[in-house]
Amino acid sequence: MSKPWQPYAFHILDSIGKIRRIQKRGDIRQDDILYDAALRNLQTLSEATQQLPTELKQQYPDIPWREISGFRNILVHNYLGDIDAQTVAAVIEQYLQPLENTVKKMLS
Repeated sequence: MSKPWQPYAFHILDSIGKIRRIQKRGDIRQDDILYDAALRNLQTLSEATQQLPTELKQQYPDIPWREISGFRNILVHNYLGDIDAQTVAAVIEQYLQPLENTVKKMLS
């Protein structure tokens, strides 16, 4: 029996909500505390996407699921040395809204 995937989907939405609240407090490119908080939530979000069923994710090919998983590895293991705040901000700006929309569709 497999575990239900819905709690992971809600976890993704929760992490996105936290990132949005972090952004309201300031620019993650300028504030290292906000930056660290955003990174932590991106890591949590990325880990949760790995728990969504592959068959479900295949229904949404516009979302770069594999890249999200790979991004998690970069965040956790810091493969690239110091992670660039500009890149992280760009990832948030470009990918968070489509991911949020998709996860909401999955849950509906």
